[in-house]
Amino acid sequence: MTGLDRRPAAATDTTLPRGPLAGFAAGSLGMGVWVTVPGLLLLYFLTDVLAVGPWLAGLALLLPKIADVLLHPWVGHRADVEQTRRGDRRRLLLLGCALPVAFAALFAVPGGLTGASAAAWVAVFFIAGNLLFAAYQVPYLATPADLRIGYHERTRLMAFRMMVLTVGILVSGLLAPLLTGGDAATRGGYQRMGMVLAVGMLVAMLVGVAGIARLRGSAPVSTASGHGGWRALRTALRDRQFRWLVAAYLAMSTTTHLVLAGVPYYAEYELRAPGLTTVLVAAFVAPALLVTPAWLVVARRVGKQRALLGAQGAFAIGSLVLAVGRPAGLPVLVAAVAVLGVAFAGMQLLPFSMLPDVIRAAGSTGAGTYTGVWTATEATGAALGPYAYALCLTVGGFVASTAGESPVQPDAALAAVRYGFGLLPAVAMLAALLLQRRYTLDATARATS
Repeated sequence: MTGLDRRPAAATDTTLPRGPLAGFAAGSLGMGVWVTVPGLLLLYFLTDVLAVGPWLAGLALLLPKIADVLLHPWVGHRADVEQTRRGDRRRLLLLGCALPVAFAALFAVPGGLTGASAAAWVAVFFIAGNLLFAAYQVPYLATPADLRIGYHERTRLMAFRMMVLTVGILVSGLLAPLLTGGDAATRGGYQRMGMVLAVGMLVAMLVGVAGIARLRGSAPVSTASGHGGWRALRTALRDRQFRWLVAAYLAMSTTTHLVLAGVPYYAEYELRAPGLTTVLVAAFVAPALLVTPAWLVVARRVGKQRALLGAQGAFAIGSLVLAVGRPAGLPVLVAAVAVLGVAFAGMQLLPFSMLPDVIRAAGSTGAGTYTGVWTATEATGAALGPYAYALCLTVGGFVASTAGESPVQPDAALAAVRYGFGLLPAVAMLAALLLQRRYTLDATARATS
């Protein structure tokens, strides 16, 4: 079937109750920790605590994500099989709730390991964590496509998710550096941080599982069945609208994870105040709590596509200001990070609400497979961003160290810290904008909903 969303009109008019929406969104608290903390601290943990060279540290974060490219679509296939056989995707969600164990182990590197051996430890548990994250995230994000709801209600559903995800990102992004010991971070501090946040992750993810069950009971659920597999994967990859949306999202994901990975370096080596890491994280994430409802309003008025293009343009402009560095002044730099945060909120809400539009428009029976490809793309961006920043540091001759050491960095390394945090994200986001312009479904999906 190729026609656009041919559900009965009553189904598209369904308004989801706030209670089930909140329960569904709660699962994003746990996912927010996994999305944020490794991206924010893992590269720095490797280079400045475990004495791993930046090229090897970047590789240790990139290789596990390569496995994700294969694993996520397979998890999506399994999610579709579960949906067909059992009528839900609950078993995969419960398996994914083991993610906090891998998260805690990721930062519990034994004291005798440094350099290559420490990088290997991190890579192994990063692979395990990514697989468990996929087991939870893929069926979680398939929920909007499973529900028989309309164009705007899908945006509303993802707005709830985005608000709670933002809380998870903000709280974990602020707490994680503090729990590690701040300016005097140690191995023990990172281990403590991993344990504390893992407990919170587990509670939130279990609440999310219950919330999804309530949400599926509060709205009509698609009765389409399919087993995913290679046929569904080929359908997804041949879907022109999906390809352009995924390509743009890969560039967006790469850029935002690059910025997260660069925050500790920018604070320490450009602003010369490691404590500003939490300030920059707050400036990047906190605006989403205020502006996500505004993005919802903008999307209703001008459509998701035009709103997303505006967010991408704002991100690119803010990044160029950060490339100026200290001469711009701290207030201006913090304000520029806040602009990135406003744009980031739109880039989290809008693409994720456009994905179920694409699935429903294609009449696909493999929502899990589509979502698996999407999350594989997100995972790839999460690896490419830190790796790209690590390459910048390597080219600049950045000197790795263990906790407590303060090596003198060459001028080229300091320039790499600044330009990698500002100029490179601007270029990558411009590429995302150009790719996004090739997506043309939004107007039709909006008109027919």
